[in-house]
Amino acid sequence: MGVLNTTPDSFSNDGVYENVQLAISKGVQMLSNGADLLDVGGLSTRPPSIYGSVDFVSEQHEIDRVVPVIEGLASCTNGFISIDTYKSSVAEAAINAGAQMVNDIWALSADPNMASLVAEKKVFVVIMHNVVKPRYQDVVSDTAEFLKRRVDFAVTAGIQEEKILIDPGIGFGKGLEENLQILNSLEDYKKIGVPLLLGTSRKATIGDVLGLPVDDRVEGTAATVAVAITKGVDVIRVHDVKEMHRIAKMTDAIVRR
Repeated sequence: MGVLNTTPDSFSNDGVYENVQLAISKGVQMLSNGADLLDVGGLSTRPPSIYGSVDFVSEQHEIDRVVPVIEGLASCTNGFISIDTYKSSVAEAAINAGAQMVNDIWALSADPNMASLVAEKKVFVVIMHNVVKPRYQDVVSDTAEFLKRRVDFAVTAGIQEEKILIDPGIGFGKGLEENLQILNSLEDYKKIGVPLLLGTSRKATIGDVLGLPVDDRVEGTAATVAVAITKGVDVIRVHDVKEMHRIAKMTDAIVRR
């Protein structure tokens, strides 16, 4: 999954702010570099506790950012497109423009209309672990139990289980040691029975371990990607598609035989 930000304040400094053609071209390049799907976002989801305050963006502004990009990609590629949002109005506009997946960092809990929209539109959904005031007895078992409950909620809401993915939410309400524990126990999340997505690309955990800035974390990201694949992760969400596709292809050749 290639990350395609249409924001000026992405933590990774890779946004293509209000330049539709540049965003479309970047998406096309990601697909040619090996991405199987693109995650288009119009609102920075960086954790404020790590990267500072996030600019307010109205729902209409978010729609205006992502819809032209999704329409352009849908018209010129066969790429699978995801919309990175927790707002049902944005998700609906994106789906109508051609998106086939909703990546919801609040696990269908922030907007009471999101679950019913996903069910009605019959699109895929990513449910990520994220809570306002996290308190963990055991970060792996606690986050896995949360995700299991949210999957059950989604199914009860009418979402087909085969269209649900889960994400343990690296960097969201978790410190360095907690993130490393999750990365070392990814196989535990596979017991939930749905595909597992992981987003570690350029994140603070890598910077904390290596002492490197955001734009110098490719090797650290590669290490997390390789480990994730050995532990059964199905989708990796990355900024550096060309490099991570090669890592994934080589790791797959070794472990998925």
